[in-house]
Amino acid sequence: MSLIESLIGPIASIIDKIIPDKEARAKAKLELLQLEGTQEMNLIETRLKAIVAEANSADPWTSRARPSFLYVMYAMILWALPMGVLAAFNLTAAREIAAGMNAYLNGLPEPLYALFGTGYLGYTAARQWGKAKGVER
Repeated sequence: MSLIESLIGPIASIIDKIIPDKEARAKAKLELLQLEGTQEMNLIETRLKAIVAEANSADPWTSRARPSFLYVMYAMILWALPMGVLAAFNLTAAREIAAGMNAYLNGLPEPLYALFGTGYLGYTAARQWGKAKGVER
């Protein structure tokens, strides 16, 4: 069974939940099935296979890149706690630190944020697919 064949069932289930009209739901499922053998669907399957292969890589730099980045994001979120305490004692310093962090984050190029979003979603999809196949826990 190909990757796309294994995804059609869950996608059809999602269609059932988000499209209330029976006729529109049937049409959406028909279009999904028509996409199954197309070149576009083959391209999506190829991309997903690459993401899965990268996630299963034995190379620690490759397989740990996305989870490590998530830890950095968690640390940035948790940074709000000491900033809140600092704001209680020195509001001006807290505002200046926050303004500096905002200036830095706004200086990062937009494609970098798009790359992060794509990588995060790809990692999530690969993990979910691996769990559904029983390859990962």
